[in-house]
Amino acid sequence: MKALPVEPSNSPVAIGPRIRLARQARRMTIEQVADATGLTKGFLSRVERDLTSPSVASLLTLCQVLSISIGDLFTAPDTQLIRWVDAPAINLGGNGITERLATPRTERRVQQIRAVIAPHGSGEAELYSVDCDVEVLHVAQGSFVLIFDGETMELTEGDTVTFPGQEPHSWRNPGDAEAVVLWTLVSPAAS
Repeated sequence: MKALPVEPSNSPVAIGPRIRLARQARRMTIEQVADATGLTKGFLSRVERDLTSPSVASLLTLCQVLSISIGDLFTAPDTQLIRWVDAPAINLGGNGITERLATPRTERRVQQIRAVIAPHGSGEAELYSVDCDVEVLHVAQGSFVLIFDGETMELTEGDTVTFPGQEPHSWRNPGDAEAVVLWTLVSPAAS
């Protein structure tokens, strides 16, 4: 089997910002990391700003102190683009509503649904709940009524409401114009 020739890249891998984020996520100061690793604060500062490259031994020590793997520093982030024309149509119920999933189907931590609701479109007659920890509803266009047991919220363009996902609710578009809303569903594991 013939090996594929690989051209070396002259562009440096920017690991400094990832090291800084890992340090900050652990609520450590540069001084604390310096004490734990035996490296100087000045050296660590230059590493975080990508002004110098650490040796393999220094990098191993840094990763151990920050509880990250070396591979995490060199792996590209998992970024997924969903073009609106490719967003899958879904149907969570209701009348006069067109819904599309704007996040990848494989994403389980958070889902965003963009819904276009025809004039006087409405949700289920019975209140329902969604299997998620938190729901965030943003009205991007038009007017929208969110209905809870004993409470009705009238929302207009630009309004956002956050509520527990298990809270029974329904909705309707009271206007004579189309409404566009964004539902963001946060799973229990993500919160």
